[in-house]
Amino acid sequence: MKQPITFELTGMIRNSVTIDWAKKESVRAEIRLKVKKILRKYGYPPDKEKTATETVLKQAALIASSI
Repeated sequence: MKQPITFELTGMIRNSVTIDWAKKESVRAEIRLKVKKILRKYGYPPDKEKTATETVLKQAALIASSI
């Protein structure tokens, strides 16, 4: 059974964030790339990809602050 996109994104974020990830552009760039790959995998519309990626990064900051 295929996981919903939210589970896959959340799992990827939890496995990718580090203590100082928000300060390191290289880590944020890696996370953006992973988010884009997941969005494409699930057929997310390309014209909405940038907004969705930024939303996921904002949510990642919230997740990281609660860990």
